Parts: sequence; structure tokens; C-alpha cells
Amino acid sequence: MENFREALITVYQQTNAFGKLHGLELKRFEADGIEYRLEVKQEHLATPTTAHGGLVAGYMDGILGLAALYVSSEDGKLVSTVEFKINYLAPVFKGDILIGKGWTISAGKRIIVAQGEIINESNGKKVAIATGTFNAYPYEKSGISFEDFKQL
Repeated sequence: MENFREALITVYQQTNAFGKLHGLELKRFEADGIEYRLEVKQEHLATPTTAHGGLVAGYMDGILGLAALYVSSEDGKLVSTVEFKINYLAPVFKGDILIGKGWTISAGKRIIVAQGEIINESNGKKVAIATGTFNAYPYEKSGISFEDFKQL
């Protein structure tokens, strides 16, 4: 299929309920890496001022997953998370603008390894770093149909 990657990312953005719920904005989806933006809002907080670590972990999973997805989409495949390790480096507060960057470091036919970082745009501090492993699989197994792509 021509432009599978472009169609796939369009469908992904339309169907990614987690991303929509949390306000994730894909800013860059390219071979040398991806960039995701998130503004920390009231609903993201665990305390009156600080974001929940689960928000940062979920955000990081998306960052790493999109980096792996870029590579897998070349073969008409999607990815699922096998595992990832995250290091939290600094707290995140309401109103902070976070920029997540991800890239792949290894890609086989089925296993892709990605790395990522989240930077607080508000103060320039690195918030978290992570490495993740992803399984590439045919998009047909995801519930996305060819019809989803034809409509684009």
C-alpha cells in the first residue's frame, strides 16, 4: 500500500483514546525520531501540584512506541510494548509543557528497541529517560481494517 506509514499515523491519531484523553500532540514522526508534546493539566495531578508518575510512564510508553512504530510501519506492521524501564529524574507540575523525544536503537523483523527522554520545556530540565522493547506484528491483528486506510 502506498503511503502506509502516513495513513497508519493518521488512523492511529484518530483512534488513540489514551492520547486524546491526555492531550498528547504528535509534533514529529520521522526516521530520525519522533516528538510528542503534553501540557500537564489538573486531571494529571497526584497531589495538589505534582503530576502522577503513571501519567509520565504512559506518556513515555507512547513516545517509545511511536519511535518503534515508525520503523515497523515500513513493513506494514504495528507494535506492542513488551517491556520498558523508566527513570524519573525530576517532578512535573501543573502547567508544565513536556516534550518527549524517541528514537530506535535496534530493529529486527519482530523486536524493536527504542529509547526516549522527556524534557520540561518550561525549565529545560530532563524529567525522565527510558528504554523499551516492542513486538512488531501485522496491522490486521489490531482490529484496524484496510477500510480504515481507504477512507483517508
